[in-house]
Amino acid sequence: MSQKKETQVIVLSLITTITLIFGGMWFLMERWAKINPVQNNNTSTSSNSSYNLITPNNVPTNCTLSNSPQGIFNYGGSTTWAPIRRDVDSVLLSICPQFTLRYTQPTNEKPGSGTGIKMLIDNQLAFSQSSRSIKAEENTEAQKKGFSLKEIPIALDGIAIAVNPQLNVSGLTVAQLKDIYTGKITNWKNVGGPNLLIQPVSRTKEAGGTVEFFVDNVLNKENFGTNVIYSPTTTEAIRKIASIPGGIYYASAPEVVPQCTIKTLPMGRTISQLIPPYQQPYIPSSQCPGKRNQLNIQDFRSGAYPITRNLFVIVKQNNQTDQQAGEAYANWLVTPQGQELIEKAGFIRIK
Repeated sequence: MSQKKETQVIVLSLITTITLIFGGMWFLMERWAKINPVQNNNTSTSSNSSYNLITPNNVPTNCTLSNSPQGIFNYGGSTTWAPIRRDVDSVLLSICPQFTLRYTQPTNEKPGSGTGIKMLIDNQLAFSQSSRSIKAEENTEAQKKGFSLKEIPIALDGIAIAVNPQLNVSGLTVAQLKDIYTGKITNWKNVGGPNLLIQPVSRTKEAGGTVEFFVDNVLNKENFGTNVIYSPTTTEAIRKIASIPGGIYYASAPEVVPQCTIKTLPMGRTISQLIPPYQQPYIPSSQCPGKRNQLNIQDFRSGAYPITRNLFVIVKQNNQTDQQAGEAYANWLVTPQGQELIEKAGFIRIK
């Protein structure tokens, strides 16, 4: 056989071998895909398998967001809403990827309900989240821009009072709490506790809706006492209370009731009707975190617990896409699916 023919035979053999190898690989890949179809769907944000990992049982996985525009919508506001943004909004994105929410921080101010409403009025947000009602002056500012504001309630929240776990006091009335934070009561012995100086802690008035709600509804718009010390965050405030024997602090109930290093006090309109923010029996710090106190949902919902509030979606009334997005979001939150997720996030459903 000539050298030329030998070369042709070798080349043909190589081509045949390579063809067989790639053909076999293709066949094996096809068979693997048929055997493991779920693996090919894991990257989809709307797949049932991905959704089931982060949602409660018996919650539908199809997109139930009605009348929603498509696109990316900036939103933000209340820090109280952080668990909802984390645990509820993430589910909405996974089942309705065409409706994308982008949390937007303020540039030069602290995040909070008031800041979110201001950003909404300034057209920096499509809609905002608030832990207090709209103020008259905010609606006035919005009307100057050619629209009004609407608040849509989606959940109920309680304000819980946290103290050092070693403090021996049975509870407080709302009037006593007011006197503590306005500086009229300065020793725990004046409210049935030990002879110990009271150290009230708060975030600043600029911090957001929880402080504004507290000042308006508990302090009746009176000023904080000069003995109040200020903390930038609830996390930092909890650390202070855990280290100060006579410390006291207030915050959204889901933020403090399950904590291990502090305890929350029963509250009442009268001293004879004290209602705990936690479910009975109380779980002491020694059993935490193996067990944690749970919210007293029944008494929050019935109004027996004296300091509760609504959480609101704040929507522009301008007949434009922003209004459509805000209303679609709020309407989804009050569906059975949204309400179950809100309850899982630690708040009280309103439906």
